[in-house]
Amino acid sequence: MNDSMQDRAADGFTLLLPVYAKDRPEFLRLAFESSVQGQTLAPAAAVIVQDGPVPEALAAELRALVRASPIPVEIVALPENRGLTAALTAGLAACRTEVVARMDADDVSEPERFARQWALLREGYDLVGTGMAEFEDDPRTVSAVRVPPVGAERIRDHARTHNPFNHPTMMYRVAAVEAAGGYQPFGKMEDYWLGVRLIDSGARVENIAEPLLKYRVGAGAFARRGGWAEARTEWRLQRELRRMGFVTTGEYLRNVAIKGTYRLMPAGMKRVLFRRFVAGGLPADRA
Repeated sequence: MNDSMQDRAADGFTLLLPVYAKDRPEFLRLAFESSVQGQTLAPAAAVIVQDGPVPEALAAELRALVRASPIPVEIVALPENRGLTAALTAGLAACRTEVVARMDADDVSEPERFARQWALLREGYDLVGTGMAEFEDDPRTVSAVRVPPVGAERIRDHARTHNPFNHPTMMYRVAAVEAAGGYQPFGKMEDYWLGVRLIDSGARVENIAEPLLKYRVGAGAFARRGGWAEARTEWRLQRELRRMGFVTTGEYLRNVAIKGTYRLMPAGMKRVLFRRFVAGGLPADRA
């Protein structure tokens, strides 16, 4: 056991929440309060990573959250914006519990989220994700539901073609993440790359199908999932999956062709295809 793990507490878990300059103070407050005061099982502590300088309004909100929080909050301030991978790596180093729960600064946790994930972690799982309900402006108005695969076999099969975990919903053992190599830069697919490495390392993984997090889908979200840069990242990921034996050569060729084409499609078409074939969910009025 390394020194960092010796210092970690076995009881409770830490909320890990990165923030950067473009996050909105009111969204951050809702994300934090829904994940702390609003939970039937609250975190033991929170680590908020400030990824570079932020506007004064956001800095003031951070100070207010720390003052009003019923749990200890540590702010890890990075001197410059380094991106999500670096922010999460810095945040994990500051966590003092064996289990960490991820949260983004503009989403909303359902009240039972952590209690249900914690119960599975207590059974011996290393990573537990959940479903997500998408919304655009009002969290009460759901536009679609993302249902993840459930069960180790289905999760592994799904991971050969798509990310099997909704990253903002993850609760995991830090030791399992560290054993898999931690967060590593991989464009906008660092979460997919982490999930695959966790599965391949033998970690016990599971998903809860129900949407226990509400995920804010901002304008241009599907446009940002496309373009040549994203296509190249997709192809690089597929090469890594083939190299490590996670996919066969045939699966690799299929994924390169299909997923590369998807990345280059117009945003509106990607939205339709993603929700129908990738997310595994239904539009809100059919869920």
